[in-house]
Amino acid sequence: MMLRFAALALLMAHIAAAADYFLYVGTYTNRQSKGIYGWRFNPDHGDLKPLGLVAETADPSFLAIHPTGRFLYAVNEVANFQGQRAGSISAFAINHETGKLRLLNTVSSHGPGPCHLALDHTGKCLIAANYDGGSIAAFPVREDGRLGDASSFFQHGGTVALPQRQGGPHAHAVLIAPDNRFALVSDLGLDQVLSYRLEAARALLTAANPPFVKLAPGSGPRHLAFHPNGRFIYCINEIKPTISTFSYANGVLKELQTISTLASEFHGENTTAEIVVHPDGEFVYGSNRGEDSIAVFKVDPSNGTLSFLQRVSTGGKTPRNFAIDPNGSYLFAANQNSDTIVLFNIDRHTGRLTPANQTLEAPSPVCLTFVPAN
Repeated sequence: MMLRFAALALLMAHIAAAADYFLYVGTYTNRQSKGIYGWRFNPDHGDLKPLGLVAETADPSFLAIHPTGRFLYAVNEVANFQGQRAGSISAFAINHETGKLRLLNTVSSHGPGPCHLALDHTGKCLIAANYDGGSIAAFPVREDGRLGDASSFFQHGGTVALPQRQGGPHAHAVLIAPDNRFALVSDLGLDQVLSYRLEAARALLTAANPPFVKLAPGSGPRHLAFHPNGRFIYCINEIKPTISTFSYANGVLKELQTISTLASEFHGENTTAEIVVHPDGEFVYGSNRGEDSIAVFKVDPSNGTLSFLQRVSTGGKTPRNFAIDPNGSYLFAANQNSDTIVLFNIDRHTGRLTPANQTLEAPSPVCLTFVPAN
C-alpha cells in the first residue's frame, strides 16, 4: 500500500497547491474531432473555461496522467501504425500555464485497437490494453516522460461464450493494485479478469497464480475500479449490464456479488461502459449506453457489496465515459453520440446526482481526466 500512498501524496501535493484543474477530453477523430480538448475548471465555483484543441492526434480514446502531473499519455485507437497491424501510444508534456500538450514521442502499442492504459504508482511503467488484438504490453517511462519500446507483451487466448458477440480475446482495461505489485486486466471476450505480477522499475509483467478469475459466461467485463481501502474491486460488465464486486488480496479476486445496472422496466438494447468509485468510498457509479443513464449504488463498508440508490439520465446519447472531479463534488458525463459533456452535482451525504445545469460541447467525447493546473 505504501507505494500507492506515496504516489497519491505526490499528486495530492500538486492538488493542494492548485485552485484550478485542467479537464482533458479524449475523443474519436472520425467526425469533427481533431484530438484532445481541454477546459480549465474551478471546483469551488463550478466555472469552466474552454481551452479548445490542446493536442492534435488520431483517436485518443483513453488518457492517463503521470503521478507527477507533468505528463499525459493517450492511446491512439487505430489498427495501423507505421505499416504494422498495431495501434500506438502518444506521450505529451503538459504546459501548466496554458494547458496545451506538447508531443514527446509515439510508440507502437504492439496490437491493433488499443483502448485503455494505466501508469504504475511510481510513474516508471505504462501498461496498455489492445482491444482488437486481445493483448497487453508494458512500456518503460523515461525521466523526461518519453516512452521506451515494450518490455513485456502477453497475447490472451481461450474460448468464448458468445462467439458472434465476443469473437475472441479483447483486453479492455488495466488496473494497478494499491501496493504496485500487480496489474489486473479485464478481458471482454474471455469473461476473465487476469492478474499479472508487476515489476514496475523494469516494466516487466509475469502471469500471477492464479492467473485469472472467471466471470459468468457472456458477461463481457469492461472496466475496473478499486475501492479506496484496496480490499474491493468493482468490474462493470458490458454485455450483461451488471457490476460484479470482488474481494481483493495479493493479486487474487473472489466474487462477492453481481448486481444489475438497468431499470427493470427497460427492455431495449444496452451496454455498460464506465465505473467510478467516489473518492469517499461510499458510492459507486456506472454508465449505461442505451438506457443512457448513470446508475448510483451505496457501498456496504463491511463487505464492499452494493445496493441500488438512483438512476439518472445523462441528458444525451451513449455515455461512454464519465469522471468525478478530484474534490468529489461534480460528475461529468461524456455523451459520445451527442457531442456533449453534462455536469451533475453530487450530494456527498447521499451520493445522489442532480443536474448542475451546465453542458459542454465536445466532439465525440470518450474519456475525461483531471490534472492540477499549477
